[in-house]
Amino acid sequence: MRYFPGWQFALNHHPAFVHFPIVLWLLALLLEIVALWRSNEAITRAAFWMLWLGTISGTFTVATGLYAARFVPSGIGGVLATHKELMLASYFLAVALSIFTLISGPGKFGARAVFTGGLVVLSALVILGADRGAEMLGRYGFGVNGAMWREPASRGVQEKVDPTTLRYVGSEKCEQCHQSIYKRWKQTPMANVVRDPRQHPDAILADFSNAPPFVNFTKDQIAFVYGSIWKQNYFTKIGDEYYPLDGKWDIAHHKWVPYLVKDDWWASYYPLDNRQRPTGPTCNGCHSVNYNVQTHGVTEWNVGCEGCHGPGSAHVNHPTAANVVNPSNLGYVAANNVCMQCHVQGRPAQYPYQGQVFDWPPAFYAAIPQIGFATALRHLDHYWTLEPHKPGEANFYYFADGTAHKNRMQGNDFVQSLMYRHGVTCYDCHDVHGTKNPYELRKPANQICSVCHAPHSENGPYEASLTAHTHHKAGSTGSDCIACHMAQIETEGVPNSFVHDHTFGFISPAETIQFGIPNPCTSCHTDKTPQWAVDQLRQWGTASPWRVAAR
Repeated sequence: MRYFPGWQFALNHHPAFVHFPIVLWLLALLLEIVALWRSNEAITRAAFWMLWLGTISGTFTVATGLYAARFVPSGIGGVLATHKELMLASYFLAVALSIFTLISGPGKFGARAVFTGGLVVLSALVILGADRGAEMLGRYGFGVNGAMWREPASRGVQEKVDPTTLRYVGSEKCEQCHQSIYKRWKQTPMANVVRDPRQHPDAILADFSNAPPFVNFTKDQIAFVYGSIWKQNYFTKIGDEYYPLDGKWDIAHHKWVPYLVKDDWWASYYPLDNRQRPTGPTCNGCHSVNYNVQTHGVTEWNVGCEGCHGPGSAHVNHPTAANVVNPSNLGYVAANNVCMQCHVQGRPAQYPYQGQVFDWPPAFYAAIPQIGFATALRHLDHYWTLEPHKPGEANFYYFADGTAHKNRMQGNDFVQSLMYRHGVTCYDCHDVHGTKNPYELRKPANQICSVCHAPHSENGPYEASLTAHTHHKAGSTGSDCIACHMAQIETEGVPNSFVHDHTFGFISPAETIQFGIPNPCTSCHTDKTPQWAVDQLRQWGTASPWRVAAR
């Protein structure tokens, strides 16, 4: 791969060949039209050559296309089938025409009519086939590229440089080469969750004009704000450490709420006084890049580029794919661990760590300069354990079925899902560099889901249409995939603010009756009872009665 370094990273090589036969066959038709117009046999022979070369290249196109189709999610449904049929029809017609021209030559009128007519049909098939390929790209986000295939974790990318030589350099260094990505990322919550009001005077969203008594601080005491979507927490600085203040701002409901952590596992290790709970061990590991537990310094606040790609000094000095971690080249376990280093509820595998109890894995970050970022990700479980759950038991972290009860538990949900077991990664749906869609989704939610879950696909739904599956009108909330399969039932930490479940399973209203777990039916139909919802599901006829009656 010395001369074609990108070849080894391609999940499918079909696109490398597909354009050659298209161009050559269409050129053959163009030359034949000119030959007929000019009555020029030499141009006809040039058309023959274009046909033959297109057929030779088409052999590689068909071979790579058939191989790639084995790895495409079946949810792409009829579009892939039509694309493949048109590809094969084009190829075999080209083979037949190639053999015919070798036998007949350009002279006779009848042979000429067959050749010209065959090229017209061939060109039509090629154009239709290319259109189906474009539909796959535009509608589903990719062509026949095996996008959901994942390299096993054991074969994941190895460290290409000595990790002990790497240093963190900050996201601004990345902007020099990745300006468009940097510009998008700069607008995301990941880049703006922590803000200094002295640098950003508009950062404080709370109303101090009529603050309740528990808000025993002023704007001038706020050194940092955390959050800008659901809630906003405030921190003051004492010495070289930051400490939480006693009130947080409920953004959606425009009101103050008291702030003191009582139920998290680590709370009992600290006094019930925010001024004795430094954010270093409780917050800063996930809200910064390269937090130093001794000096309390950081390379940068917020989730910067190196939080997901590892220390970037080598890449900045000599940009190559080999000296920086690209999560898409990792096995699916390590790739998901990029997000799960923070988006889980867990506790360090060993604690206390250096005399303190941390709510993030300090040993994981300490290991990165020694063994490398990719290697540390593959072994995140050595440093970070997910909060345990006992089936049937509801607690601060989980509902009785194991679904998360609170935010920052997307990973706890996801590892239970079929999606995770089949190698789906967080970035198959989300692009943390920034998008125009909610939650940094790559596309609107239903479009993402339909890549693998189109009607009549083997992944389901098995009905002929989305409305037949949902029994709700097209375009309604009830026909929104995430409304039923990612119900907003997990609390964000302020009243009546909820985030999406990431188990992707449908929670039956029968589970609400038995365990008290919120279900998507009565979360929307708030004037109805769970038993009403069970009865409705039974009447549908398309839902399994065993799943409906989960009690």
